[in-house]
Amino acid sequence: MNESGRHPVNVGHLVMGLAFLGLLVVWALVASDAVDGDELRWLMPVPWIVAGAAGLLASVVASRRRATREPATVPGGGTPAADTRGTDTDQEIS
Repeated sequence: MNESGRHPVNVGHLVMGLAFLGLLVVWALVASDAVDGDELRWLMPVPWIVAGAAGLLASVVASRRRATREPATVPGGGTPAADTRGTDTDQEIS
């Protein structure tokens, strides 16, 4: 958990949950005879498209939040040092 008390969203679970829910809605529409076989051709891809768009949106939002919250790190685990080349006034110029 992070400081706000929320846990990060698992994008894979979000996408598959939305896809499953969408397919359930499509099944309910077909079972209740609200749509027929001809409309099923364009109705079946809708849950996958909506779930994929939600996954992309969740990934972008999570990466932007992570980028603004976390400082840059170097491979050793520390933070990068400031570039001080050429700013040392104690050296003699020859």
